[in-house]
Amino acid sequence: MNDLKAFIQDNKDRLLQELFELIRIPSISSKEAHKDDMYEAAAWIKTRLLEKGAEKAEVLDTDGHPVVYGEKTIDPSLPTVLVYGHYDVQPVEPLNLWKSPPFEPEIRDGKIYARGADDDKGQMYMHFAAFEYLVKTAQLPCNVKFMIEGEEEIGSPSLGKFMEQNREKLAADVILVSDTSMLGPDDPSITTGLRGLSYVEVHVTGPNRDLHSGLFGGAVANPINVLCQMIGSLTDDKGRITVEGFYDDVEVLSKEERAEMARAPFDEEAYKKALDIAEVHGEAGYSTLERTGIRPTLDVNGIWGGHTDPGAKTVLPSEAHAKISMRLVPHQDSNKITEVFKKHFLAIAPPYVKVDVEFLHGGEGYVSPTNTVEYQAASKAYEITFGKKPIPVRSGGSIPIISLFEKILGIKAILMGFGLESDAIHSPNENYPLVQFFKGIETIPHFYKNYVEMKK
Repeated sequence: MNDLKAFIQDNKDRLLQELFELIRIPSISSKEAHKDDMYEAAAWIKTRLLEKGAEKAEVLDTDGHPVVYGEKTIDPSLPTVLVYGHYDVQPVEPLNLWKSPPFEPEIRDGKIYARGADDDKGQMYMHFAAFEYLVKTAQLPCNVKFMIEGEEEIGSPSLGKFMEQNREKLAADVILVSDTSMLGPDDPSITTGLRGLSYVEVHVTGPNRDLHSGLFGGAVANPINVLCQMIGSLTDDKGRITVEGFYDDVEVLSKEERAEMARAPFDEEAYKKALDIAEVHGEAGYSTLERTGIRPTLDVNGIWGGHTDPGAKTVLPSEAHAKISMRLVPHQDSNKITEVFKKHFLAIAPPYVKVDVEFLHGGEGYVSPTNTVEYQAASKAYEITFGKKPIPVRSGGSIPIISLFEKILGIKAILMGFGLESDAIHSPNENYPLVQFFKGIETIPHFYKNYVEMKK
């Protein structure tokens, strides 16, 4: 593959412009107003797959947003790699914090700034470019399939059923995913574990209407005050979650396993400086990397109620609401955690308010072994392009569908991510360094070559 770097150099401007076309489509899966944009993005992806060498590509309807499927078979007797990615993105609010429009990609300081630049349009498109290179240079060593969905950011609620109905179409030997991060630009790593997720919305209702805070304040409970008190009680002063039964199935790693994790390069001072915080904070007795990789968490992702527009309004609100996510570690079942949380939250509600807990979405954690052909092929690919062996890490993030791949399709996934912690995914000013984008394109073809050679 001596011509791989030349291909990237000769085509880098075109590949970026193609990626920018996709980024400009505001495919926000959580908002009904963007339904047409989801179909536009899916159609765009289908066209690109055909252009880059797929023999077949189609947009397939689901109960929600469509899935784009593509394939190229060179020999049925050879291994098949199924590439997974997602074209949907997170909402962009608050807009006032963006330095450039979120759907108008802009290159600044060697980085692409836009919603989806990293998660996951940028990382997904590396695979399209790598596929194009392998096909056009007649170096594709195996069969390739693509499954690009539009619901990952809302928990992939339709993908399980889609996979059940399309088992034969999706049959493969390994699933290749780029939707995770590396430890640093010079520190390659392979994600071997993901946390699961339980995402709920809680509602606290007091009086049957908003009240005058002067006439009723002090006599009627304020739902916002009550909600804040309830949320505050969900963790103790040591950072442990107080929900009864929450830790029942949490895997406790050995001293040896924790020592191996501690080998990962991590500069806590640089971490704090990058986030502009004076101190880190979390569950007592665990390091920052452990808190984000092997321990479960509970966080409020949004809270609202009452008067939030500019200016004063002396109102005692009727309702208060919050979105709460719980990141789970292997062996914690998302359905069980949702139920124990609901039971606990209802139990701590005082009698002067009504409380409801609504489940939004979730999924299970995932752990991938490091002694497989698939992992070794990925490890060698990183070593070729980065000049050093990647470190296996457990990510704090969640990709709920990964565990379903193994459950439904019986296939292990390899998580070859190239993002960085500083890419601000899900936040204003999401970005993706150009060097990471092009390094990904350079690394992925080596995975194919290594995998087929090692699989023999």
